This record gives sequence, structure tokens and C-alpha cells, in this order.
Amino acid sequence: MNTLERDLLAIPQDFTGGRIDIASGVARMSATLWATRWRDTSARQDTAVVIVHPTSNFMGHYALELLAARGVAAIGMATRYAGNDSTLITENCLLDIAAVIGYLKRELGYAKVLLIGNSGGGSLAALYQSQAENPTITSTPAGDPPDLTKADLPPADGLCLAMAHPGRARVYTDSLDPSIRDESNALSRCPELDMFRAENGPPYSEDFVTRYRAAQEARNRRITAWVRQQLAVLATEPDGPDDLPFVVHGTAADPRFLDLSLDPSDRVPNTILGDPWKTNFLPARLGHYSSLRSWLSQWSIDDSRSDAVAELAHVSVPVQIIYGTADNAVFPSHAQAMYRAIGHERRELITLKGADHYFRTRPDLRDEMCDHITRWAVSL
Repeated sequence: MNTLERDLLAIPQDFTGGRIDIASGVARMSATLWATRWRDTSARQDTAVVIVHPTSNFMGHYALELLAARGVAAIGMATRYAGNDSTLITENCLLDIAAVIGYLKRELGYAKVLLIGNSGGGSLAALYQSQAENPTITSTPAGDPPDLTKADLPPADGLCLAMAHPGRARVYTDSLDPSIRDESNALSRCPELDMFRAENGPPYSEDFVTRYRAAQEARNRRITAWVRQQLAVLATEPDGPDDLPFVVHGTAADPRFLDLSLDPSDRVPNTILGDPWKTNFLPARLGHYSSLRSWLSQWSIDDSRSDAVAELAHVSVPVQIIYGTADNAVFPSHAQAMYRAIGHERRELITLKGADHYFRTRPDLRDEMCDHITRWAVSL
């Protein structure tokens, strides 16, 4: 009989060096990452799974207890940026994952550790494993530390990308509202590029989608050019600030949210936060607030390294990809592109028929997902 226990892991990590990108002085001084572990204390467990996301606090993740009941130790971690992506530096998130994997293997003695990237954690997990196997990153896109070629990055023994998209910069750009003409005024809109105007759709014509996608990337690149210009100006004042915050309006405008013929699936026309028009301006939506340096690391389509399609080609360990057909945040093309990118045959693509992003309509499919993950983990 399973005897499940939950405990809190305090994992040493140094946040005090370099730029201040965590507001809490208590968090910086603690030199500690926090994670929750669920395990069956009635039997020895040599395999651990770590569920990760760049900003979501996964210490209370819905899959932890389910996975532990199936025979693996399940760890839900939070990076230093839990709950706040406005100053997030992707490269620092890799250091946080490294600290957790190293602690599990060296301090707690787990023989195998599987890294599960859930939702936005998928690309982060792929980037981590790619750099752990062959580190190439010597600085952030802004030219700052860390140098990952000099970091201790213990590789995971396998990856699972569950309900995961290929990268924050990619899905952010696909949702960036190209009709906004004035970055300081969210309601200054170009009608010819406004997906919310009835005359444009849905359904959206092929010509509209082509122009729309090109305009989205152009807007992302305009913001990136402005960011680099601002950083260049700041660099001329050595005693002044080295980073600044700014606001980006309109970040939930992917035509797939309303037109189900684009990337067809079983999803409903909506976003995971509700009505797309309202979500487009919702302060809690992805990427409305950013620092200059964080933009380059996290949201710039040309600069962010967190791209699972690019990184999975450099990963040698087994990779499992799981997606739901009713997910309105992650689309079938995302899972298929990541699966095709894997450069070896130790790979698996699992389709959960009827599963939405959080399993709200089909909670039974959470169990099915955890069955697949456990089978994959113990087979490594």
C-alpha cells in the first residue's frame, strides 16, 4: 500500500551576484530555491521527475501526487522568477534547474532524474538539456552573465514536454497584436490588421493570415530594435541605470484563438484566460511588462534561446511529447514540430484526445498523462 508523503526541499542557490532582478531582499539573502517533493515512503524510489516552468510556481502542481502514487518521486520546483516574468532572464532559469537536478542526484541520491517541461516549461527543459550536454551560451543576449560553458549543468536522464509549446518568444509573437500602431496607446489600431474586426474574420483568409503573421514578426522586431537602442543610450551613462521597464499592449491576438480551421483541433474558440479580446489587454496576460534585458532573453523572436524546435535537435536523451487535442494554448502543430525536431528515435508522441490545457473538462486524462510519464520515466 502506498504511503505518500510531501516534504519541502530547500536547495542551495546563490542569487546575490550580479544584477538585482528579484525584488525580494529576503529571497536574495536566503540563497535558497524551494521545491515540493511527493514520494512513496513505503518503497525505495530511485527515479525522480522534476516539473518545471520559467515563472509558474509548480510546488503545488496537480501531477505531483499522481506521479508519486505511481512509483516515482515527484518534485515541483519554482525558479527564482516564480510569479513574475517582468525581469526574467532565461539563462538564469537554467542555473536554477541545474541546482535542483544536482541536489536530487548528489544530495538525495536519485539514480535517474527526468525533467518535465509543462506548458511554457517545455522549451526551457529542452534548452537546459541541450546546454547540459553541449554548453555553448557564454552570455545572455544583452551580453551579461551567466556563462553556461563554465556552469555546473548536470544533464537529466530524459525529457518529457507535457502540454508544452515550442518557446515563449514564438508563441508570444504569434499572439502579439499587429494592429497596434502606437506602442503607448493600445486602442490606436490599424483596421486592416485587426483580427477582432468582423470584416476580417473569423474565418480568416489565407491572405489575411499571411499579412498578419508578417506584421506580428515586424512588430516584435521593432520592439527589439527599440530595446537595443535604449540599452545603447543607457550604456553612455556609466553611473546611471543599466535597465528600464516598459509595457507591451496586445499580447493575446493569435487568430487560432477564434478560427478553429487554423491548426484544427477539438478546442473551443477561446484563450486559457477567457475571451481573447479582453485577454488581449489583461494585465495578467503574458509579457505585458518587461525590462529591456528580459525582453531580449525572453520575448525577442530573434534573440531568445528558449526554442524547443531548435534545441531538441541537440538532445541525445529520450524525449516524450504529450499534447491534448482540446488545448487552446498549445496547438497540434506545436507538438508535431517538436517531435520532428528530435534527432534520434528514442522519442514518443502521445495524443490525449479531448484534453484541454489544464484538464478542466477531462480531469480523468490527468491520470492518463501521468501513466504515460511514469512508464516513460521508469523505462529510461
